[in-house]
Amino acid sequence: MRVLIQRVRKASVTVDGKVMGSIGHGLVILAGIGQTDTIEDVKWMADKCIHLRIFENKEGKFHYSLADVKGEILAVSQFTLFGDCRKGRRPSFSNVAEPEKAENFYNQYVNMLRDRGIRVETGVFGAMMQLEIHNDGPVSIWIDSGEKSF
Repeated sequence: MRVLIQRVRKASVTVDGKVMGSIGHGLVILAGIGQTDTIEDVKWMADKCIHLRIFENKEGKFHYSLADVKGEILAVSQFTLFGDCRKGRRPSFSNVAEPEKAENFYNQYVNMLRDRGIRVETGVFGAMMQLEIHNDGPVSIWIDSGEKSF
């Protein structure tokens, strides 16, 4: 599983001109599911995203997590995170999970975040979406569960 996390002051996602979800202070998480991902990758990623210390203390150091600051999450599915651009000029998406698996794991990921007491808004899986993101910092972090260590 791959995510791109952006710390935001506020964000929203729109589908067909209708706002599907919006948050205040927190994280926008663009999430992609790969062919080889397991439910253990999803669990690991949910825990990592909630407890990643990327919110600043008074000294400007990354010290607080989303849980600490009681932030919100806007989670958006994004298969293009698995785009492989090593060869040619067009990304290959051969490592993306099949849509049924990806939607199932994405929904489980969102539910795991909510089960930990986080307010989570989402877009619509598989839809063309427009995001409005007001970055805070900006702070953007890339996490790949295939590169995790314990």
